[in-house]
Amino acid sequence: MEMIKVHDTGYVRLVDTLGSDLTPVNAARVSYNKASKEFSDKDERLLRFLIREDHTSPFRHAVLQFEVYAPLMVARQWWKYIIGSSHQEGSQEAMNAWNESSRRYVTEEIEFYLPKEDEWRSMPEDKKQGSGEPVAKAVGEEACRRLMEQIEAGMKNYDWATENNIATEMARLFIPSAYGLYVRWYWTASLQSVIHFVEQRMDDHAQVEIQDFARAVKELAASRFPVSMDEFMARK
Repeated sequence: MEMIKVHDTGYVRLVDTLGSDLTPVNAARVSYNKASKEFSDKDERLLRFLIREDHTSPFRHAVLQFEVYAPLMVARQWWKYIIGSSHQEGSQEAMNAWNESSRRYVTEEIEFYLPKEDEWRSMPEDKKQGSGEPVAKAVGEEACRRLMEQIEAGMKNYDWATENNIATEMARLFIPSAYGLYVRWYWTASLQSVIHFVEQRMDDHAQVEIQDFARAVKELAASRFPVSMDEFMARK
């Protein structure tokens, strides 16, 4: 099972796939009661034609399953993409599945995303979304110190709560730095949905952290669907 590490302890793992580059080709050819057993140059030309002409429905017949371990801020942006894509023309809602670990149970080691001193970014000039250049070194150092203080204080309260028999589902209210808390989930999606995610979240306007995870998804998807990913990304 292929896995790509992202940031300090995060990762994206390709758990399973259904189909290959041949899958959308045969899905498109079913109208003529034709199918190929092996992927040929003729099949590749048809595949690239389907993508160039935006005939994307055949790409819903190939499926990928990922396991992702990422900060909560990345997970929630990812989930917003899933919800948003379900309202597009040609809804992909039925082609996405999401199962996430729960803090109601003691099943996950508690870990936090901790940016390095030189990774704290400034506000963008328009102040609407995204970020700008790295902040001054002294500011980055202070940000790291304050974040660690917040995490240590919150975890001390969390440990107190569990030691005093407070249910985990309530004790988790004390877990600090919620957006930096690492969570784990399974994401199963059609090839079309995966490609749309990669195109959207590798865009320069997306948050840097989710761009890093999208690049990992792209690389893993390309290992199983090389021609499809190459042609789709060539549209950018």
